Amino acid sequence: MRLLPDFLKHKTIHSHHSISGGDINDAWRIETNDGIYFLKQHTQPPTPGFLETEASGLKILQKTKTIKIPVVFAAGHHDGTAFLIMEYLPPVPPEKSGWENLGRQLASLHQTTQQHFGLDHTNFIGSLPQSNHYQTTWSEFYVSERLQPQIKMAADQQLLETTDLKIFENLFLQIEQICPEEPPALTHGDLWNGNFLITKNQTPVLIDPSVSYAHREMDLAMSHLFGGFDPVFYEAYQNSYPLVGGFLDRMEIYQLYYLLVHLNLFGRSYLGQVRNAARKYT
Repeated sequence: MRLLPDFLKHKTIHSHHSISGGDINDAWRIETNDGIYFLKQHTQPPTPGFLETEASGLKILQKTKTIKIPVVFAAGHHDGTAFLIMEYLPPVPPEKSGWENLGRQLASLHQTTQQHFGLDHTNFIGSLPQSNHYQTTWSEFYVSERLQPQIKMAADQQLLETTDLKIFENLFLQIEQICPEEPPALTHGDLWNGNFLITKNQTPVLIDPSVSYAHREMDLAMSHLFGGFDPVFYEAYQNSYPLVGGFLDRMEIYQLYYLLVHLNLFGRSYLGQVRNAARKYT
């Protein structure tokens, strides 16, 4: 551990073990005299509030009481290191009931709504800033707060060509027709198979959120990337809160945002997927 936050300094630490799985932060399981904690640390974070915004997102999700979220005990920034201390929830292998619970509970979360798309603060997608200015329609929000910032970032890094930018401009005009009109839904925002776990009694837990009120199909589309979820999850979700028909045909329009994020974070290996997703709809 690079830093022992004040929250833990006054406890007797019996053991601490590094936990693998993330590519941005260091993580630790810390056993103390009064319980087991999960400590996440990040040196040289993008901003002093990097992990504090994650803590805020966890608390927003927790207030819905729709799905289990780890309790946040402390978050801050000290001596160049951001930290977040949460309840430690031991994972167990997911069974059919766990996938079903995740599908039903995510559907319940997505029924949490508000008037506008967005959020009252900027947060992060991975280590990249994510703008959340309120917009009245999904197409306005998706273009101005999701796609355009990532496209500009990629263009500034010379990861995109002029022809790519023209394709995106044409795509922007199609989004209103492609995406069904739905109320803003509270979304996890980065729902791949590394950002949830199943704990005891096959209880699903959401972690590492990038929350906003967005189109609920964003979470479903992200869940299909990087291995996807068990089919039982999608069946349970559909039974609880059915999607408008044709989701799989429009799924890549939502995945485009996450692919652009990966292009900006990890480079040209994602360029082909970005281009394929954009060209499908133009």
